[in-house]
Amino acid sequence: MPGHVVPGSPTCFGANCADDVPSLGGMDYEYQRFDLPRGTSRNAARRLLTDAAEYGRWELDRLRLYPDGRRRVVLRRKILRVRSTLDQRMLRTS
Repeated sequence: MPGHVVPGSPTCFGANCADDVPSLGGMDYEYQRFDLPRGTSRNAARRLLTDAAEYGRWELDRLRLYPDGRRRVVLRRKILRVRSTLDQRMLRTS
């Protein structure tokens, strides 16, 4: 899905279809935007979003339906920050 764009399919924007954008709160989120063409059925859009949620851990941030039938979808997911559990003193002596 991300990084793979087929003519007539949803397009995604950003580096590897995801942009790191910090939120205003304490959480940092990664965003992914899709533009679904007007011919995309509701069922196909639902499948795309369900797969992104199940396998990519994305959640729906915003969805806009334009008068001409196209949809703009913005997904987001939390950026997981990992801290080292090793004691820094142990690393220096090694």
